[in-house]
Amino acid sequence: MTSGLRRRHRRAVRGGIVASGVVLLAVGLSGCGSADASEAPVEKKSFALTGTALTIASDNTDIELVPADVDEVEVTRQVDGWVFLGNGPDATWKMADGTLTLKVKCDAIASDCVARHTVKVPRGTSVTVDDDNGSVTASGFDTALKLRSDNGSVKVTDSSGALELDSENGSVVAERVTGKSVVARSDNGSVRLELAGVPDRVESHSDNGRVEIRLPGAGAPYAVDAKSDNGDVDVAVPTDDNSAHIVKARSDNGEVVVRSAN
Repeated sequence: MTSGLRRRHRRAVRGGIVASGVVLLAVGLSGCGSADASEAPVEKKSFALTGTALTIASDNTDIELVPADVDEVEVTRQVDGWVFLGNGPDATWKMADGTLTLKVKCDAIASDCVARHTVKVPRGTSVTVDDDNGSVTASGFDTALKLRSDNGSVKVTDSSGALELDSENGSVVAERVTGKSVVARSDNGSVRLELAGVPDRVESHSDNGRVEIRLPGAGAPYAVDAKSDNGDVDVAVPTDDNSAHIVKARSDNGEVVVRSAN
């Protein structure tokens, strides 16, 4: 075989290897369906908590927070997924020094891994959540909540404690809340706040999304500071720059609306 023929032969072999790899990957993935945590087996575990503050550090899972008449933190988890040429889903949970760690890991060329955790918290406990990838929801709390997701929505309903809500990439929603202090921010998503009680201070900001705040219309005027760098601004509540009830609403790129909830 001449040197030119050998070069062409080597190129053909390399091309055949690449093509075979693509075919193998396609065949491997063709039998993999979508992961669904709601259909996964349910696991439960309880963790002792000292004090009245809980921190949750989580990754690759949706978190649902529920206040309950329990003595310990009770966690229910469901994990589902598949991997191609790798490992997972591997789920871990542990409590140390008031921090509950909930992790789900998949390490593969291709994978689809999903999880959800429901966390029942003893009543009277304030909660901080830092979730790397997943949604965070909470309902019925009368204590302070500080909830953050790097990549997922954050939603709080029917709660009366102070709120700090933050999403790097997702919407932020609060509905029927009566806390005196509400701070909400999204880097890339809308912010929608519906307050059922007159607040002392509301601060909301979206880098790229609509900001909407609905406030009780009767009983108090508001000191409103509403701005948008690229969008309409609509303020339709009683205003007084000297009011003790301060409302700040800003969007870098989106509409800003402050209206009555009544």
